Amino acid sequence: MSAANELVFIPLGGVGEIGMNLGVYGVGTQARKAWLIVDCGVSFAAEDQLPGVDLVMPDVRFLEDERRNLTGIVLTHAHEDHFGALMDLWPRLKVPVYATPFTAALLDSKLKSEPGAPDIPVKVVPLGGRVSLGPFDVEFVSVAHSIPESNALAIRTPLGTVVHTGDWKIDRTPVIGRGTDEARLRAIGDEGVLAMVGDSTNAVREGRSPSESEVAQTLTELVKNARGRVAITTFASNVARIRAAALAARAADREVVVVGRAMDRIAQVARETGYLEGIQEFRSADTYGYLPRDKVLALCTGSQGEPRAALARIADDKHPDVTLAHGDTVIFSSRTIPGNEKAVGRVINGLIRQGIEVITDRTHLVHVSGHPRLAEMEELYSWLRPQVALPVHGEALHLSEHAKLARRLGVAQVVLCKNGDVAQLAPGKASVVDEVPAARLLKDGRLLIEAESRTVSERRRLSFAGIVTVALAITEKGELADDPDVELRGIPETGASGRPMHNVAYDAAVDTFDNMPRARRRDPDAVAETVTRGVRAALAAEWGKKAYCHVHVLEV
Repeated sequence: MSAANELVFIPLGGVGEIGMNLGVYGVGTQARKAWLIVDCGVSFAAEDQLPGVDLVMPDVRFLEDERRNLTGIVLTHAHEDHFGALMDLWPRLKVPVYATPFTAALLDSKLKSEPGAPDIPVKVVPLGGRVSLGPFDVEFVSVAHSIPESNALAIRTPLGTVVHTGDWKIDRTPVIGRGTDEARLRAIGDEGVLAMVGDSTNAVREGRSPSESEVAQTLTELVKNARGRVAITTFASNVARIRAAALAARAADREVVVVGRAMDRIAQVARETGYLEGIQEFRSADTYGYLPRDKVLALCTGSQGEPRAALARIADDKHPDVTLAHGDTVIFSSRTIPGNEKAVGRVINGLIRQGIEVITDRTHLVHVSGHPRLAEMEELYSWLRPQVALPVHGEALHLSEHAKLARRLGVAQVVLCKNGDVAQLAPGKASVVDEVPAARLLKDGRLLIEAESRTVSERRRLSFAGIVTVALAITEKGELADDPDVELRGIPETGASGRPMHNVAYDAAVDTFDNMPRARRRDPDAVAETVTRGVRAALAAEWGKKAYCHVHVLEV
């Protein structure tokens, strides 16, 4: 086994998918390395695929095994897909966390709002700051994105410098923050960059992403021209959009009412960290009803159709404080995340049925992406001039298009990998050389469960075909001590023949038991297995579906 040092990158999440970002850098020999974790994010579970599951996050068993060699966790920014798993996974890792002031403040606010949250040691790094963690010298470089203080990381190691872009775009007229630090990135490129591990989200789109300032202008015009009440919904974390909405309200002589806990928390943190400096104080939701219709702007959560968020409740006319009516306007200053189309559609349809005008990015420039399109990506490559390109943060199509761009720009080596791949960046030619476990963990209520556990598969079956439970009491002689107890849930009341399905299940249980050899009737396990098969078959004959069946056998 070689004792030479090597530099590797391992994605445990965020490659081949959008969300759940967690990358790991390693420096050392094959036998032992020091590890640096970049980001610790979640993705959101689709209810039809993972019923009852709230969040999906990377399985960190590899990092748990390497815990004594971990140097720290560095957060690029405070979006949930980059730091949302920290509260659940940090207790398994227990290493210091490094973040810039806004990210640290938002994490602190989130932890304080969660009962029983761990006490995570966060070391605040100033904008443009540097930290040394073992063999890693990490420089935070400001980049534009849809949340304050997004950072690219220049990770200097004895084997070369890697630029981990995080989420970024080039916005030369941002509403808040520094924007992308072109001068610093050019200087890092002049020093020499071994590899760029880069955002691929918008690699399928030509041109450049519009600026946040253009959205701010559109919002100002729309709010000025509105006659009734106005509600704006956006991602709660988009402080620039919150600021733009507040300035639009001021220009139209309207008060801003914040509706939704997530929006209220972000607004408070943004004000504490200076990103809402000069912006009027916001009103609470209970003041909404006292303001004239043409003097209010409601800033609402729920841009993704979340059923418990403010806008969904308003669309269903079930919000305790906020109502909208004919002649009012709702502006979706957001994009619909793939998978949320139906939920967003339900909210929009509910609003339209109330006579409310709904404005989206289909007709007006009310949202821009926080990620770079191809022209911006090309510009960053010209600044950094990396020897190796490693696309991340995207599905297979995005990664492939990013790789094509890098090759067209003359990058010497392009490495495509998947979650769990060990990509060796140095020494020698960059390539995938190994793999580590890279499964998923599911947040199910207060618990973390493995994605492969039977919990989710059984729950899917229950949601598809219901459940029948049968309780049998048998004597030592192998006879029924009493009538079986049969209960059906989620199963049609009547079968194809017109018979009640309860009777079908009951008769099947009794007939199956009676037809068993007496010796087998004395075996509770055999009874349970045989009756299960009989009941499922009988229901399937009437219904065309095989229900989930649970048979409990009691010996008396």
